[in-house]
Amino acid sequence: MHCPSCASTKQAKLTVEMMIHFGPEHLDDPGVLLFPEIEVCLRCGFSSFTVPETQMASIAKCTLENKTA
Repeated sequence: MHCPSCASTKQAKLTVEMMIHFGPEHLDDPGVLLFPEIEVCLRCGFSSFTVPETQMASIAKCTLENKTA
C-alpha cells in the first residue's frame, strides 16, 4: 500500500486506543471508546484508520443524539 500523501511504501500498522467526543461542547459526555488499527506513513506522518464495524453503531447513535440536543 502506498501513502496517499507522499506515495511512500514505508508504513506501520498500530492498534490504538481512541476516545471520540463530538465537539468541545460535549467534552463532559462519555464519548465513544474505540480501538482501531491505524496506518501511519513513516516518511510524512500521514495517518488513517477505519472504525471497526462493531463500533459504528455507537458513533451513529451519539451523532444523532448530539444533533437533536
